[in-house]
Amino acid sequence: MAETKDFALIMAGGKGERFWPLSTDERPKQFLNLFSDKTMIQLTVERLEGLVPINHTFVVTGKQYVEITSEQLAGLPRENIIVEPMGRNTAPAIALSAFYIKKHFGSANLVVLPADHLVKDVEGFRKALKSALDFIKKNKDAVVTLGIKPDRPETGYGYIKFVRENEDVKYNETVLRVQRFVEKPAYEVALKYLEEGNYLWNAGIFIWNVDTIIETTRKFLPKTYEILNKLFELPENSYEQALKELYPQVDNISVDYGIMEHYDRIYVIPSAFGWDDVGSWTSVERHSEKDEMGNVLASNVYYFKSKGNIVKTNKKTILNDVEDLIVIETDEYIVISSKKSAQGIKDIKKEVGK
Repeated sequence: MAETKDFALIMAGGKGERFWPLSTDERPKQFLNLFSDKTMIQLTVERLEGLVPINHTFVVTGKQYVEITSEQLAGLPRENIIVEPMGRNTAPAIALSAFYIKKHFGSANLVVLPADHLVKDVEGFRKALKSALDFIKKNKDAVVTLGIKPDRPETGYGYIKFVRENEDVKYNETVLRVQRFVEKPAYEVALKYLEEGNYLWNAGIFIWNVDTIIETTRKFLPKTYEILNKLFELPENSYEQALKELYPQVDNISVDYGIMEHYDRIYVIPSAFGWDDVGSWTSVERHSEKDEMGNVLASNVYYFKSKGNIVKTNKKTILNDVEDLIVIETDEYIVISSKKSAQGIKDIKKEVGK
């Protein structure tokens, strides 16, 4: 029997609205270089090196991002860009990709991960991923997720509760059974999770076989399964037109709600590799160099009696006796927000942005 190969699926259809106005509908967060000269999606592909070759790496994204994906990932075969005619959340995007990869490559172990997350300890990430792939090769019907060791009572992330089998948990290595997935908690609840010690942040990274993806979709999202199964039974020359017609009918649901909350063969590897989902401008502050007053500033910014500000502007900018502001300038907008209202930038974008 031929060995099952390892593949990766990068989900790159998000709009990054909390990073507006820098992140736009035409060039969202995953295509921006927020932390280095490489963009978020380029860094995501780079950290897979040594585990998954580029010709086994796929990107699922909207049709409007095919060209920019191809430009930024020069080594990625064009046929490895799986196109959603419209966004229907993560469960159908993953299922569509699993059907596609299964059809062209047969059974495959698939690492599913977002395009726009930050990982500081790349070797630690690779170690955890290798542990997950090794486990899946011995347990084909399992799902493994990488859960992040929390270092603060974070209310912006979902959590994973694991079954503590012993006290010797080796981060990036130990595989433990998932007891349940938990939605974003209130602060007091998040603090309790931190104290209890058997809760991890849900990073949205899943390692599973394409057959398991297809089977769990059939079991828990039968409408989506029937539509995609019909799609991939059609002749190759009918695929694109049928995809446009059929895909809008699939369930609009996340993989967490649609599958993970119902499946009973899910495991987690407690991980500590400097992960952040980079969900808002305050995430940039956590991972950027600060001056002695805690400011994160562009080189053209001057300040007096000001601290804790995040400023990315093109013009010379002067701060005078202000604290905890976010100031972002593009050709079209200057956005000034308090840091505590950073999550609300998404709502402002819906009102006035484009």
